[in-house]
Amino acid sequence: MSPCRVCPRHCGVDRLSGRTGKCRTGSDVVVASYNLHYGEEPPISGKGGSGTIFFANCTLSCVFCQNYPISQLGNGNIRNIEELAGIMLELQEKGAHNINFVTPTHVTPQIVKAAALARTKGLSLPLAYNCSGYEDIETLRLLEGIIDIYMPDMKYGSDACARRYSGVPRYREINRQAVREMYRQVGNLEIDAEGIARRGLLIRHLILPHRLSGSRNVLEFIARELSPRVYVSVMAQYHPAHRAGSHAKLSRRITQREYDDVLKIAEELGLKNGWQQEL
Repeated sequence: MSPCRVCPRHCGVDRLSGRTGKCRTGSDVVVASYNLHYGEEPPISGKGGSGTIFFANCTLSCVFCQNYPISQLGNGNIRNIEELAGIMLELQEKGAHNINFVTPTHVTPQIVKAAALARTKGLSLPLAYNCSGYEDIETLRLLEGIIDIYMPDMKYGSDACARRYSGVPRYREINRQAVREMYRQVGNLEIDAEGIARRGLLIRHLILPHRLSGSRNVLEFIARELSPRVYVSVMAQYHPAHRAGSHAKLSRRITQREYDDVLKIAEELGLKNGWQQEL
């Protein structure tokens, strides 16, 4: 964090002195909320819920972000390392199946420090890294053996769309390198006898209108360069949130045909593990 190279932007600011880069985050961790979440994929939420911790701010600037009051406006409360560790232990006490770090990229060092402290106090749950998929490869390598479940987005098959709608360069290359590293570390999703994920990779792909997410490109990468056995969550929940209405191609929900076309591609490629939402 000093100079900062936690995310692929490598902005180099001294975050330990309180300066902020693109993520608008210094040395403090801002937690927007934490709770038992029942709306994740079935092996993540289970019956007891996923112990989600939502972090404010983000390394991306998605014009359609559905959580923009958190990710873009930074709503939340500052928590120190001890408090963050305490939140993990509280979620465990409430019966969570895992600790699910949502938008963790820019606060990864603080998360690791807090998780280590929580482990000394009895935390035994799997740790899930629920991220945009725009991750620094060196940071990911340092997470090997710490993170049990990776839940990255694969948002785009095109750098042009990523630059225009999420404000990031080289998304396709960086995202794929990151997902390869995640897969190397944890492999395919492992689900126990109770139907709960213990370890592995779960990729999320949100379908955008007008095929802006480049779904064929993304799904072909998963099937051919990772494995057809990788678990993929194909998501139909897009709606024009935040500033999406100012972009003509993002100003509506997806159509049934757009969604069915993506499901057909996944079937053609032999991607049989995972989930799909009802439109």
